Amino acid sequence: MKFNKMQGAGNDFLLFDGVKNKHENYSKIAKKLCDRRYGVGGDGIMIAEESQKADIKMVYYNSDGSKGEMCGNGIRCFSKFIYEEEIVKKSEITIETGDGIKTAYLTIDDKNKVQSIMISMGKARLNSKEIPVLIEKNKVINEKISIDDEDIIFSAVLIGVPHAIIIREDLESVDVNTLGAKIEKDKLFPKNINVNFIQILDKCRIKIKTWERGAGRTLACGTGSCSGVYISNLLGLVEDEVVVETEGGVLKIKLQGDEVFMIGTAETTFKGEIIWE
Repeated sequence: MKFNKMQGAGNDFLLFDGVKNKHENYSKIAKKLCDRRYGVGGDGIMIAEESQKADIKMVYYNSDGSKGEMCGNGIRCFSKFIYEEEIVKKSEITIETGDGIKTAYLTIDDKNKVQSIMISMGKARLNSKEIPVLIEKNKVINEKISIDDEDIIFSAVLIGVPHAIIIREDLESVDVNTLGAKIEKDKLFPKNINVNFIQILDKCRIKIKTWERGAGRTLACGTGSCSGVYISNLLGLVEDEVVVETEGGVLKIKLQGDEVFMIGTAETTFKGEIIWE
């Protein structure tokens, strides 16, 4: 099985051409290969498959083997992968995901390489039942969750996958791993949730630290960055165009009403082949 190892803002993935080569158990592959000591290492895997609805289909698995609906940094890597591997040779590509069809707009250089990618992420959704969050309100904005007898203020939004946004004055004082792991699987979230800690730097810049459901602590989260900007904008804290400083790189998020656009790069770190028994 041939693969590309790629990263977007420090979120790293293994990508496979499932159009040419199919496998029956990608969950097992994800758990084995994403292990950073006994495998290749990665936050997840993506498989390109044929689609009846779009140019191509992106199938995503987290590092724990669970299937994910979407991945923001992942879909940028996926877009570069399918273009440069000539699976879909278009600069505007429709991609079927578990969260509907997304459109990738590629900037191509004179060497026919993808330099940057803008993804139309679709509309942010705030309905508590759709996210889901077990709070009897239509929207979950500045609500409380109790963790170890501490009340934490959070807002919830669905952009690709569910996200809890927690705004803090100083991210360095936040125990991201401990709080993230506990909030992710709290009873309020029946399908678990990504946890994003946000610090507002100014009207056009934020910092973010992320705990992802199914992957744990990651250097970045594309859908989390989109969610953090959307909620911060909703609360009047930032403008419609925001630079997001993740632990692994920088993204730009643009809002047009409820529509969210993510702009960033992706990198192929190496290519390999796995003998799978």
